Amino acid sequence: MRKWASFPLKEGEVSRQAHADFPDRAIYEREVGRSGFFGPATHFHHTHAPTGWSDWEGPLKPRLYNFNDIAGNHNVSPWQVPTLLHNAHCKMRTWRLTESMDYLVRNADGDELLFVHEGAAELFCDYGHLSLRDGDYVVIPRSTMWRLEVTEPLFLLMIEATNDSFQLPEKGLVGNHAIFDAAMIDTPKIDEAFKAQYSEQQSRVQVKRHGEVSQITYPYNPLDAIGWHGDLAVMRINWRDIRPLMSHRYHLPPSAHTTFVAQRFVVCTFVPRPIESDPGALKVPFYHNNDDYDEVLFYHAGDFFSRDNIERGMVTFHPAGFTHGPHPKAFAAGREYKKKFTDEVAVMLDTRDALFVGDAALATENPDYVNSWKIKPASV
Repeated sequence: MRKWASFPLKEGEVSRQAHADFPDRAIYEREVGRSGFFGPATHFHHTHAPTGWSDWEGPLKPRLYNFNDIAGNHNVSPWQVPTLLHNAHCKMRTWRLTESMDYLVRNADGDELLFVHEGAAELFCDYGHLSLRDGDYVVIPRSTMWRLEVTEPLFLLMIEATNDSFQLPEKGLVGNHAIFDAAMIDTPKIDEAFKAQYSEQQSRVQVKRHGEVSQITYPYNPLDAIGWHGDLAVMRINWRDIRPLMSHRYHLPPSAHTTFVAQRFVVCTFVPRPIESDPGALKVPFYHNNDDYDEVLFYHAGDFFSRDNIERGMVTFHPAGFTHGPHPKAFAAGREYKKKFTDEVAVMLDTRDALFVGDAALATENPDYVNSWKIKPASV
C-alpha cells in the first residue's frame, strides 16, 4: 500500500482558494498536480505567463493536427484506417464512410467508442438496431458484431480501450443522476428495422485481434437474435444529453467533465455552459502541469474559447512534461469577462501512459502551433 505525503503549506503571497482571488501582484496561477486532478497539488502564483516561452527546441512540445486531412480513412474497413495516436492501452482513429457496410466487424482487442463528428447512420449489431446522429457517443462492447448503413456521410472519431472496457465515472457527492442520468442511455432495439435485415444470404465478419484481421463467413446473417436479456449492451449517449457540472465561483477541473473511464485513460466532454461570474473566479482553464497524463482534445463544434485559430475536426496534443493552458488572447478575454457563455463542444482523451503519434497524423501537423503562445510585443 502507498500513500501520498500530505503536508499543505503556504509560502509567500498566496490565494486562500485555488483558481480564485489571486494576490494583487500575481496575474497568473499554475497548478502542479499528480494523478490527474485527484492527487496532491500545489498552486504557484506568477507575474509572467507560465506559457510565455520565446523559443522551443526538441520534440516535447504542444502539437496541433488537422484530422480533416487524414488520408486513407475513406470507405474502407474500420480495421484498415490508420492509427493516429496510440499506446498499449488505447488507440485513436478517424473513419469517413459514405457507403453502407456490406460486411460485419468485430473488435476482439477491446471495447470501441464511436463519436459521430458528422453524419448519420443506422447501426445494426448483436443487440439490435440504433439510429445515430451527429454528437452521439456509442460504446460497443468487445467482440460485438456490428455494421453501419449510412444515411448521411459519416466522419467518426474512434477510441479503442485496448484489452479493456469503457465504464461510467464515479460521481461522488453529486450523485448518480448528475452530468447525465443513466436513464438517458439508449440501447439497441429488436425492432422492425432489425427484423427486416434477417437473411439467409452469405455474410462476412471481419474480426480484429492483436491488430490482425481474420474473416469469418456465414451462410446466413448472424445478426439474427430474436431477444436478449442482461446488463451488457451497446449504449448511446449524445453530448446534448450532458448537463455539465458548474460553479459560478470556481473553475472546475477537466475531471469534472468525465464521460467514460477505462483503467488507464479517461474520455471527457466539454459542452456549452455559463462562464464563472464571480469577480474573483478564474474564467478560463487554469495553467497546469498535468505531469502524469498526456492530454488530447478533438474539437467537434463551436467556438473554442481557450484556443486561437482552432477549427472543428482539429486535434491538440499536449504531452505530459510542460505547463500548458489558454492562449494569450483567450486569457486576456477571460480577465475582462468578455464572454458569459461557452459554446464549444470537444472530446478530451487523457491517458496515464505516453501516447505515440502515427504517420498519418504527423502528415497533418501544424509545426507553428508551439509559437501560438508567444506574446507579441506591444507596437511602439
